[in-house]
Order: sequence, then C-alpha cells, then structure tokens
Amino acid sequence: MHALLSLSKKIDALSEWVGRWVAWLLLFAVLISAANAVVRKAFNMSSNGFLEIQWYLFAATFLLASGYTLMRQEHVKIDVISGRFSKRTQVWIDIIGICVFLFPFVIVIIKLAMPLVINAYVTQEVSSNAGGLIRWPVFALLPAGLLLLGIQAVSELIKRVAFLQGLIPDPTKKQGSKTPEEELAEFLLQKEVAARDAARMGASA
Repeated sequence: MHALLSLSKKIDALSEWVGRWVAWLLLFAVLISAANAVVRKAFNMSSNGFLEIQWYLFAATFLLASGYTLMRQEHVKIDVISGRFSKRTQVWIDIIGICVFLFPFVIVIIKLAMPLVINAYVTQEVSSNAGGLIRWPVFALLPAGLLLLGIQAVSELIKRVAFLQGLIPDPTKKQGSKTPEEELAEFLLQKEVAARDAARMGASA
C-alpha cells in the first residue's frame, strides 16, 4: 500500500501541474476575446478563427482540468442521501462509483473518440466556417482530458482504500476547506487577539 500511496502522490503532482498550466488558457481566451472585440468595433473586422480558438481554449480548460478538479474534490456531488451515512460508508460509495461508473465511462468514451481523432488527423479536417481552424487538436482534447481524469481516479481510489485501512486522513475533504469548528476557533482567536491589542492600546494611552 505504501508503494501505491507513492504512486498516488505522483499522480496528484501531475494533476496539480496540469491544472496550474491549464489555468493560463483562461487568460489567453480572455485576451483573444478582448482583442477580437476591439478589432471588430474599431476596424469592423472579425475572424472565425479568433472565435473558434476561444472555443478550443475553453474546451481545453474544461477537459484537461477534469483530473485536477477531481483531485480538489470540486466536482458536483449529490450528498442528500450519502451525507446521512458514516464517513466510511461514504468512502465505500465513492469506491463503488469510481470502479463501476467512472472507469468504464472513461474507457468507453476514449474508445469511441479515438477513431474520430485519428480520422480528423488523417484527413486534416477543417472547420466548415470560413477562416475556421483545423479540428483534430480540439477533437484530441476529449480523450486526453478523460485519460487525465482516469489517471486521477486511480489516485482517488488508492487514497480511499488507504483511508479505510487507517493509513491517511479523510481524502474526501476539500483541500483548503475548513470545518465549522476550525472556523469558529479561528474567529475566537481573532477576537482574543483584537481584545489584547485594544487593552494594550488603552494601557499605553
């Protein structure tokens, strides 16, 4: 299990690295969108290529960051039912969901998408819009993103099994999030520090 936890850490590091770099694509998308708007308003010119590259960048952000999002526990979850169970039961639900639903979904979609990517690459398929972009790179984002999601799912599965064995803390807790108890303790500490500072200022006056 320690070897698997080491693998999990390496996968998490990969997802973290991908997530940080993919975040820059949003900036590029905003800059391209702003430049396109300025050119259109100022010079009455536009380009379908500029519009499509924005869609490509959005697709890249959404798909390539899916593994990073899973690692950060930021995917939408419906906890109306599972939230009533114990933490161990919730983790078991996650394990079943990963094995029964997530892994098959990733495999099937990659299997279906790859022929489309290969065909678009071989034929050098181009957008039907005038001035549009070549399509195989954006098609390739789907299997690439799902591959990253599947790899991160392996890490999540390892962490949940390790949690059930008592080797690591709760892996389902969102990174950087605080429990209500921690927030209350921090609030009381801040009040205590503020009261001490006020008392010091009053004494010095």
